Amino acid sequence: MTSASFHPAAGPARRTVVAAAGAAGLTAVLAACGGSDEDASTDPTTAPPGSASEDAGGGEDAGAGAALAATADIPEGGGKVFADQKVVVTQPSAGEFKAFSATCTHQGCAVKSVSDGVINCPCHNSNFSITDGSVQSGPAPKPLPAVQITVSGDSIQLAG
Repeated sequence: MTSASFHPAAGPARRTVVAAAGAAGLTAVLAACGGSDEDASTDPTTAPPGSASEDAGGGEDAGAGAALAATADIPEGGGKVFADQKVVVTQPSAGEFKAFSATCTHQGCAVKSVSDGVINCPCHNSNFSITDGSVQSGPAPKPLPAVQITVSGDSIQLAG
């Protein structure tokens, strides 16, 4: 009977391979569980599935410079969420339009609605001001970042 011998040129030891695979798996699990609040505010692609917006159509293909909405689409004292563009447009007072990221700064969920002067995140009930994006309530640690828009006549475009 021959005994097996270790040959360094044959490749890494089994223990090394198992440890590396475990570390890679742990990294993938931790990444899937969410990142820091910093990641949520800078990466708008982290919205969970099923976090649809109130956008009932129009503007799906709007990129920088393309029409996002008509001014008549944005109610005074309210706003509208455009999920595909990850932006929420508000009209705090007549003729004054603001836009913010539609990604909550708490854990990256997509905000869903605008009502009673606040932008609402359904995941943990954070609320943001339609005027400046500041946190009004909830666990969100930072305001919604402003998004640049231009208003030309009755058309609102993402600035680019």
